[in-house]
Amino acid sequence: MSIKRTLSVALQVAAVLVVLSLVVGQLLGQPVLLSYVETGSMQPTLDPGDGFVAIPAQIAGGIGPGDVVTFDAQEIQGGGLTTHRVVEETERGYVTRGDNNPFTDQDGGEPIVQDADVAAKALQIGGGVVVIPHLGTVAMGFQSALDAVQTQLAVTFGVRSLQGTQGLAYIIFGLSVVAYAVDWYLNAGGRDREARDRSRDDGTSVLAILGALALVLMATATAAMVVPAGTQEYGVVSAEFESENPTVIESGTSQELEYVVPNAGLVPVYAYVTPASPGVDVDPERLSVGSRGQASTTVTLSAPDETGYYRLFVVEHRYLAVLPPGIVDELYGVHPWAPLVAINGLLGGGIVAIGLVLLRGEPARIRSRDSRERPPLHRRLLREFYK
Repeated sequence: MSIKRTLSVALQVAAVLVVLSLVVGQLLGQPVLLSYVETGSMQPTLDPGDGFVAIPAQIAGGIGPGDVVTFDAQEIQGGGLTTHRVVEETERGYVTRGDNNPFTDQDGGEPIVQDADVAAKALQIGGGVVVIPHLGTVAMGFQSALDAVQTQLAVTFGVRSLQGTQGLAYIIFGLSVVAYAVDWYLNAGGRDREARDRSRDDGTSVLAILGALALVLMATATAAMVVPAGTQEYGVVSAEFESENPTVIESGTSQELEYVVPNAGLVPVYAYVTPASPGVDVDPERLSVGSRGQASTTVTLSAPDETGYYRLFVVEHRYLAVLPPGIVDELYGVHPWAPLVAINGLLGGGIVAIGLVLLRGEPARIRSRDSRERPPLHRRLLREFYK
């Protein structure tokens, strides 16, 4: 493959990955490297449809006034991901406002934004947000078309699972199969058989095939670990009286609640449930959940001395149990993403290593020269039948 062709393919793949990261981020409710704004509340910093680099909150570092953050809003436009600027930091959290809005989000009824609400922080260089013009416009158009296709397929086949994130995976897999079938059909016959035969002798790179399989496996594993986990919010009322409602707690006292971690998959998982706000305690923090099983831990919520409504949080991280628990504990102590990276490296690297050992790096051929010289299988079977 020529350098020009390689660069062209690389740019096309990069463009597809950018759009997919934006669409998947919207479906998961968590920005994936890139995000965008849909309204003009952040003008002139971000116009409607502009994109930006979204640094995940877990690795973004501290948040303070002046930072532009994407957070899970409760009231703004009915709730959901919102990108606004932090204008003040208080003991209870952050006060936010759109650059184009005359008042803060909290003046409009939005609760104080806490660390657990923040999904990402916009990359800033020299005090200004790194803007990618019209990136969101492209992504919204693509997502709209994709939603229409998924809905039409779900209606046509009467299968609801073709919608949402799971349906997207099914559609991508189906398109891959169709593309392979079309490619095979087009290359199966024609006038340039001799030229194609010579090109086929070179075969397909085993490393490329194994790399593609590794990427699919790692993407599946990541989804299995990331999608079921996340932040759990408890709306607690600190009251002057006792109540049978577990989230209405007498001021200065605490209440214990059961937190259940289900595992619908075949692979056992480790789950880490940790406090994400003051006034919360979890014991135990690490759970081992078997195949298609569940486990539970105890969450203790403490009501402040001052009466009022408070939002308390716990955060759950889960990992496929393919590494010893001691190693996962050590990696988790470094950073919650460290076990995820190690597990993906083990799965992806394992696929590539096993494949290289078994195939010894030989090019993968669809058919050998001898098989091309023989009649197709169905013709040989007919000959045997009519003998």
